Amino acid sequence: MSSTAAGTHIDQLATVMVPVSDQDAAIAFYTQKLGFEKRTDVPMGEAMRWIEVAPPGAASTIAIVPAREGETVGIETRIALETADIDADHASLKAQGVDVDAEISRMGDPVPPMFFFRDQDSNRLLIVQRGG
Repeated sequence: MSSTAAGTHIDQLATVMVPVSDQDAAIAFYTQKLGFEKRTDVPMGEAMRWIEVAPPGAASTIAIVPAREGETVGIETRIALETADIDADHASLKAQGVDVDAEISRMGDPVPPMFFFRDQDSNRLLIVQRGG
């Protein structure tokens, strides 16, 4: 593994964390509504769990973690998920009752089509169509 110009050996994005109020409800949302797979669900300390979900085959994961004391859920995550078929995903999520933007944003080249959706705790994520 080679080092970067800054002197680290970081070469990949591993996990992003999204605060949730109920980890089991979040597992259900991400696996049943989005089709993610649960990659990790292990105890963390005496009363907590470390849970990671991801699209099948994806290298990076989303950790669905309890909000820390004083933190809220329902955040702007700034997470963008990639799809090959934005229209099908928008229609599917809408049909499942997911809180999605009413319309897909189509700004034209070079900006890809995209829409936001909210998870079970109103955390906001983006879906963007892969270029091609």
